[in-house]
Amino acid sequence: MQPVKDTLRAIVHISFDGRVIKQFRGPKAEERFHNEVHILRYLEERHCPFVPRLLEADTQTLKIITTSCGSRVEYLDEARQKELFLELETYGVRHDDPEKHNVTYRSTDGRFCLIDFEFATILEEMTKLKD
Repeated sequence: MQPVKDTLRAIVHISFDGRVIKQFRGPKAEERFHNEVHILRYLEERHCPFVPRLLEADTQTLKIITTSCGSRVEYLDEARQKELFLELETYGVRHDDPEKHNVTYRSTDGRFCLIDFEFATILEEMTKLKD
């Protein structure tokens, strides 16, 4: 496996067959794990084409396995970055960490994709909280 990210909050590897393995750790790891699983399932139900698909979620080890959405981008202009995160909102999710490090490029179809949903919010749930 190839390491991609090793931080206080998570360690991420890409397996030899291209799957992404993310293990949550650090502050509020369990909460962030459950949120990301919830968000990815929600987006899959809505057929969002530019996010990873959740393949496995292990509550004991706080590990998820997803499909790969390509490689990280080196350059993305601010307008296009903003457009991508606004497009996600049309699927009912606000990312809450709309930074370039959460954007990948999938060369198979030339599509920018979004990753890392541990802080994301489902917009309809926010509306219910305000009522």
